[in-house]
Amino acid sequence: MTAPIDIVDVTKRYGDAMALAGVTLGIEAGEYCVLVGPSGCGKTTLLDILGGFSDPTGGAVRIDGREMVGVPAARRPTTTVFQDYALFPHMSLLDNVAFGLRMRGLGRSRRLARAEEMLELVGLAGAGAKRPTALSGGQRQRVALARALAVEPDVLLLDEPLGALDLNLRRAMQDELKAIQRRVGATFVHVTHDQEEAMAIADRIVVMNAGRIEDQGPPERVYRRPASRFAAAFLGEMNFVPGVVQGGRAMTVFGALGPATQLPEGARVTLCARPEHLRPGAGVSLGVVRVIEAVFQGMHRKVTVLPEAAPDTPLRARLPVGLAADVGDLITLALDAEHLTLLEDT
Repeated sequence: MTAPIDIVDVTKRYGDAMALAGVTLGIEAGEYCVLVGPSGCGKTTLLDILGGFSDPTGGAVRIDGREMVGVPAARRPTTTVFQDYALFPHMSLLDNVAFGLRMRGLGRSRRLARAEEMLELVGLAGAGAKRPTALSGGQRQRVALARALAVEPDVLLLDEPLGALDLNLRRAMQDELKAIQRRVGATFVHVTHDQEEAMAIADRIVVMNAGRIEDQGPPERVYRRPASRFAAAFLGEMNFVPGVVQGGRAMTVFGALGPATQLPEGARVTLCARPEHLRPGAGVSLGVVRVIEAVFQGMHRKVTVLPEAAPDTPLRARLPVGLAADVGDLITLALDAEHLTLLEDT
């Protein structure tokens, strides 16, 4: 009950609008892959193509080596969990979960036994007689997940399944989704606009923008070493410091920064640094900075500062809450250079 996915040079046009512009992506069997990006970037269009709800304009889509273009949704080894759950309000939870099995001609006793098993898997054992209207949002989401898993798909597609939940419940469901995925072993492809959600559950993050893939890889790599400026800015906050290559290093207003580079002399580059890598103490000194904004956020204090060496380059930092850093204060910050990423300007 798992399969690899190969998406090769997939395009999708809606009239003159290009929704997908030559997307190529391989997803391993049993992988939890999360597609992230702003509204209109193409992530839901790609999910619809995988699920058979839309055909690509060009390219190939293979699941477990079989070409899927032109294959109707009902004949694909996929099921989809939608944001609105799409449960039948007049049916019990048991019948909702068993519905797909009923459509496949499975006998009543067998499909109800399978439905009971799936409700237990999602933490709703014994609740089969209830109706969806008696459930919370999180419980309805679990029922939708149980219904999708009941037919034993090779690939489960999730279209912003947690978007309608409040913050605490969304965080709890992230853990449950990942645990269920590990238990059933299916390939999960999950669409979300929530960057923290993506990093919490994904084996692989795919960052999309304007119908293209900007970056893809394990969450830690994409976060710490983004491949493009867009990916760097989209996943969390990022500081950008401009520079010019001189003698194999990036020269900036703060001096030479970042790793050695093979880019040609005079090439314009950008150094990327996360706010957590700016702090008092050891590192490359940024000199004296003036605090222009300070927000207490529990585990740290988020501040925006203006360096005296570069008053036109505001920087964001996350400082220990015990450090006095109020608006107007002058403090000295350093940069942990090991965590810098150097990108060529294009």
